[in-house]
Amino acid sequence: MGQLDDVGSAGGPLVLVTGATGRIGRAVVDLLTGAGVPVRALVRRADAAATLPADVEVVTGDLTVPGSLDAALPGVGAVFLVWTAPPQTAPAVVDRLAAHARRVVYLSAPHRTPHPFFQQPNPMAALHAGNERLIATAGLDATIVRPGMFASNALSWWAAAVRGDGVVRWPCGAAETAPVDDRDVAEVVARILRGGGPVGGDHVLTGPESLTQAEQVRIVGDALGRRLTFEEMPPDEFRRAAPEAARPAVDMLLAAWRAATGRPAYVTSTVADLLGRPARTFRQWATDHAPEFTGN
Repeated sequence: MGQLDDVGSAGGPLVLVTGATGRIGRAVVDLLTGAGVPVRALVRRADAAATLPADVEVVTGDLTVPGSLDAALPGVGAVFLVWTAPPQTAPAVVDRLAAHARRVVYLSAPHRTPHPFFQQPNPMAALHAGNERLIATAGLDATIVRPGMFASNALSWWAAAVRGDGVVRWPCGAAETAPVDDRDVAEVVARILRGGGPVGGDHVLTGPESLTQAEQVRIVGDALGRRLTFEEMPPDEFRRAAPEAARPAVDMLLAAWRAATGRPAYVTSTVADLLGRPARTFRQWATDHAPEFTGN
């Protein structure tokens, strides 16, 4: 596994960030520009540029239209690849990346991890595995970053109940996960992209502790200074309540939670190893994001 000198000042290699307005990509953009690294952001809509820092070069493009990337790639030394498109255009996209860039950091998932939570077959795991094979075949210096469950899922899952009567009805309350803070994931990615972390390798990122879903709800309540109630929801009811388009993701989550119930979550020290400081706890994340739960 190679190692590059840390590039913390202006004049580093140009980095192309895909998914630049997403929750991880946006944080990566800020971290890179804050370190003086030149950034080119790929966005699907020109109006999205308004949310990005003024010193970021913005190029409009779409992973589903590989030719649209041609304007974004000249002069690029490294790419942060966040794949949110169907798999059909991935071969053409990876070929274009390999023709211009030397390195790629790919945001994947822990589908190779020997823990039942991550071993349930699902379309996203198959998509990531296919993309990883393409990247390896293309000969890029690839670093694969594999976040586990994101702490920020708690907002999309439970904020509405928190703002309501404080009763969180959710399935598989005893299932344990190790939520990783989005900020930690972004810091790992940015450090690798600017040359201060390992080039190559496969890195599973988790939070520092195994927590049941019911415990996570309690911690959110602690951060808000109020008592939240966790109420077990039957899995079939949870599935019926989901929109039709979300059923595959719901089935994947239910299978993972069921398989993981009764054993601790898979926990790594990778965030601490790569950043030289402890990973943020779920309690830290909940405290920092308390206003988002209440809408204040």
